[in-house]
Amino acid sequence: MASVWVGTRGTIRDAPGFNASRDAEAIRKAIRGIGTDEKTLTDILTGRSNAQRQLIAKEYRAAAGKDMKDALKGDLSGNLERIMVALVTPPAVFDAKQLKKSMKGTGTDEQALIEILASRTSKQMKEVAQAYYTVYKKSLGDDISSDTSGDFRQALLTLADGRRDENQRPDEQVAKKDAQILYNAGEKRWGTDEGKFIEVLCFSSFPQLKLTFEEYRNISGKKLEDSIQSETSGSFEDLLLAIVKCANNTPAFFAERLHKSLKVRTQDAAFFNQSFNLYRHTKETGIFGLKHTIGICSQKEML
Repeated sequence: MASVWVGTRGTIRDAPGFNASRDAEAIRKAIRGIGTDEKTLTDILTGRSNAQRQLIAKEYRAAAGKDMKDALKGDLSGNLERIMVALVTPPAVFDAKQLKKSMKGTGTDEQALIEILASRTSKQMKEVAQAYYTVYKKSLGDDISSDTSGDFRQALLTLADGRRDENQRPDEQVAKKDAQILYNAGEKRWGTDEGKFIEVLCFSSFPQLKLTFEEYRNISGKKLEDSIQSETSGSFEDLLLAIVKCANNTPAFFAERLHKSLKVRTQDAAFFNQSFNLYRHTKETGIFGLKHTIGICSQKEML
């Protein structure tokens, strides 16, 4: 799995003593015949890194003559099925499909766009854009352009292009300059220069942004989130706030979204995406492990 910026937390690592053929055979036995050994499926697929899961899927196809994804779909149902299938889907492809769903048909799921584009690294977004084109033969940027508008669209396109400088090291002087730019673009003037907010929040690295937030508070006497709420509105405001939250603590961003989704008694894709993305983008020993998330999903199905 590609590395993800999660503050001081780590990323999911390869399981020691991994044997793709052995795992593939165990999964084949777990879904063969009457009934399904859900515990075996959960133990294996949640205990392996994405790279290892892709090797298991390859071995499964060689041994069983069919895609493991199709086999899982045939034996499972509900949120458990969606999670297991998502686990054997490459992350970039998974994100590409979620983005397509958010822009499909009438209306746009702005929150789904925000959740993905605000939290992914530039490298990940380039992989997502490539996967999007491979699957749909269309440009991710073109679809975003046709489904959104204004400053929200411009910010999304910047993020979708993967233009954030992930290699930028925290620099106090740059932070002071950027904080002043943000202050001048909002609190200090009549009206708001939204372009300056995009320039700083969509291009700087998360570590650099955290330093900028501190300097902004020194200059303005208030948190940047408060200024964003008073100076912007709608989906553009939601996106900027999401970027600030991700820069400060990405796992906490997903935890907050999961907490909100748990208040709604639903089995829809929005709940699943929040639950699964929380897992995918935090360390399993962090806020929630996948097994715990699956338990939450299963309990929710029974509500």
